[in-house]
Amino acid sequence: MSASRIEQIRSRIETAFAPISLEIIDESHKHAGHASAKGGGHFIVQIVSDAFADKSTIQRHRMVYEAMGELMQHEVHALSIQAKTPQES
Repeated sequence: MSASRIEQIRSRIETAFAPISLEIIDESHKHAGHASAKGGGHFIVQIVSDAFADKSTIQRHRMVYEAMGELMQHEVHALSIQAKTPQES
């Protein structure tokens, strides 16, 4: 894939949630050499979107994982999700 991992994540999340704010932090450098990562990166995603209204934390995380699709199989090893509505931020 030609796009960076952050660009790929950003594209998926923006398409799925039209976020009011989105921050993606790459923490892969903190996990360099971990054999279990199998080349996948470690990321923190902080997203604020109306799409999360009336959703539990688990539902929000599932929504984000679904939007990430196959990126979770190869490009992303670990994903920390902070998903809020505008009223919660």
